[in-house]
Amino acid sequence: MKFAAIQRVIGALVAWSSLMMLPPAFVSWIYDDHAAYMFLLAAIVLVVVGGLIWWPVRKDARDLRLRDGFIIVAACWLVLAMVGALPFLLLPQPQMSYVDALFESMSGLTTTGATVLDHIDTLPHGILFYRQQLQWLGGMGIIVLAVAILPMLRVGGMQLFRAETPGPMKDAKLTPRIAETAKALWLLYLGITVTCTLSFWLGGMTLFDAISHAFSTVAIGGFSTHDTSFGYFDSPTLEAIAMVFMIISGMNFALHFSAWRKASAQPYFNDSELKTYAVLLAGFTVLVAFMLVYNGTFGTLGEAVRFGGFQVVSALTTTGFTTTEFHQWQGWIPLALISMAFIGGCAGSTAGGMKVIRLQLLYRHATREIHRLIHPHAVLPVKFGGYRAAESVLDAVTGFFFLFAASTALMTLLLVATGLDLLTAFTAVTACITNLGPGLGDVAYSYASLGDVAKLILSFAMLAGRLEIYTLLVLLTPAFWRD
Repeated sequence: MKFAAIQRVIGALVAWSSLMMLPPAFVSWIYDDHAAYMFLLAAIVLVVVGGLIWWPVRKDARDLRLRDGFIIVAACWLVLAMVGALPFLLLPQPQMSYVDALFESMSGLTTTGATVLDHIDTLPHGILFYRQQLQWLGGMGIIVLAVAILPMLRVGGMQLFRAETPGPMKDAKLTPRIAETAKALWLLYLGITVTCTLSFWLGGMTLFDAISHAFSTVAIGGFSTHDTSFGYFDSPTLEAIAMVFMIISGMNFALHFSAWRKASAQPYFNDSELKTYAVLLAGFTVLVAFMLVYNGTFGTLGEAVRFGGFQVVSALTTTGFTTTEFHQWQGWIPLALISMAFIGGCAGSTAGGMKVIRLQLLYRHATREIHRLIHPHAVLPVKFGGYRAAESVLDAVTGFFFLFAASTALMTLLLVATGLDLLTAFTAVTACITNLGPGLGDVAYSYASLGDVAKLILSFAMLAGRLEIYTLLVLLTPAFWRD
């Protein structure tokens, strides 16, 4: 293990991350909310801490291996969440414990959208902007950003990229050089964010709300600048815009890049995962809208489609925006919406969950096993997108599914052991490990009522979900640390 090289990269990333404190400081200065000092102080701390980590090993230039990449990614996300908690900790009102501040910071960076804050509308503009910015930076990934802009990470960049990028197809590169791939992804991400901002602004939001909600929409985060989330605006136009950009952000960004480079929509029509994603969105919307009308929750089909469709898109893409108190809907619909987050968006998107491509591969793998019972000696390859899926990919997907389910079950039991009821515990873990945000029961509005132990467990769930289980759990195996 090349600990000096790892330390050098972590120190540089921590020091450079001080820059993320400057935009909210500027917003605080514009709105004169007396919060700018918090961000400037946090920036100084980041520079000092990062410099102290980097300086002793600054001359170490050894190549990074994939094993080193796992450590760097996990360590950087954890360290940045811990230091990113400083502005919340410095808030005079409401006063937050370090565990609460860490929970809020981790929720932002992992694009989960779970919050321990109440009366969000009364918070300083700088803090509101900072929460949204955390999600935007975490959406595409801080490590991917570092690979794109830090020359010192060009060596070993693929190791970091593979350790952080979501989905089972981690070796595909959009360009020959991994740094160029990272830059292409971030430019695309920025372009979609700007377009979303303009759409919200033209749709009736203030410029501040438009930028803030574009950050959390494209990052699929779910934080809002208002207590009632997207329901604050009560605008079908803005809801439609949000749905469009949630759907776009839940798609594989490699498809967006390919379509942009070829100036053609053909890549979208040729993608099997995208077709399944569209079918799931449409099917769940029809089902939920029908049940809302059937249960009498809404009097007209139009209202049922408007509110039900928004919640389906928000849940399936793991965004977490709400336009109404969906947890009070009758029957199984609220639990079904939370459970949709297990599927998530497409691989290579900013969405959480297991990803549609894994669902497809699991389904086809299970179907093949059924056919093998009928034809034991038949050769039955699993095909995806016209190509034969490698057995190693199928094994990885099956293992991921087991670890995802087992982790959810274990952490649910741990939360129940802290005194939570089963519904609250299960939906809280589900909402955090899928990076969805809102849950049911005691966490329907916020996570403020939970104890510190429960919040730490859920913070771990957020990080595990964002790094897709393997990246984090591999560090807990003894074999990983053997040379």
